[in-house]
Amino acid sequence: MRVATWNVNSVRARCERLLAWLEAHRPDVVCLQEIKCLDEQFPREPVEDLGYNIETFGQKTYNGVAILARTRIEDVVRGMPGDDESSQRRVIAATVGDVRYINAYVVNGEKVGSEKYAYKLEWMARLADYAHGVAREYEATVLTGDFNVTFDDRDVHDPEAWREKILCSTPERDALRRIQGEYYRDAMRKFTEEKGAYTWWDFRTGAFRGDRGLRIDHFLVTPAAHERAREFFVDREERAGEKPSDHAPVFLALD
Repeated sequence: MRVATWNVNSVRARCERLLAWLEAHRPDVVCLQEIKCLDEQFPREPVEDLGYNIETFGQKTYNGVAILARTRIEDVVRGMPGDDESSQRRVIAATVGDVRYINAYVVNGEKVGSEKYAYKLEWMARLADYAHGVAREYEATVLTGDFNVTFDDRDVHDPEAWREKILCSTPERDALRRIQGEYYRDAMRKFTEEKGAYTWWDFRTGAFRGDRGLRIDHFLVTPAAHERAREFFVDREERAGEKPSDHAPVFLALD
């Protein structure tokens, strides 16, 4: 089973790219973040025509997440405990086969020390509580998405330039490790301890051309899912070309 996570950065703006990518790669499960549309605005028909079931948790203009699967999607849960109608739509969970998936779009935080930064840390603490509860209930759980945080300096092209800045600050990294806790492992590190598996490159600086990237899109998996992991790779080709997302899709293969 091939699972992919991708911050698509507006599913309607990149619909043609999404459809071509789905047709080319045929992943079994896809977790999309930042779809930036209401549920009824998602390009459902052309995606269904490619053989996918679809569950969305959309929001007008901002945020929004979706799960696509080539088989049945069951037991869908939108949001986290404590959310209400005014909450940002950033988390959707569902079961596909015998695996529980949590698809998360973590708050960016804007700038270290800002109100949005404080909100990010609070939000990540809530995600940790939620994800730990899911892992206790489902043996094989995959928590994936755009976490907007690097684990350590191996995830950063220039650690000194990013030292204690947003996406790389110590409190954010500590919050990410709390999400891991005793329940989840970083699936990528099963395959390599090297740096360079970047997943995001800033549009504003032409970073992709110089491979000045960060790894902020992750697969965190329970031990049962970790044992089943067989391959990990970043689809850098999808970050190239015209009008790409600033994120590349990331794949994890599970037995």
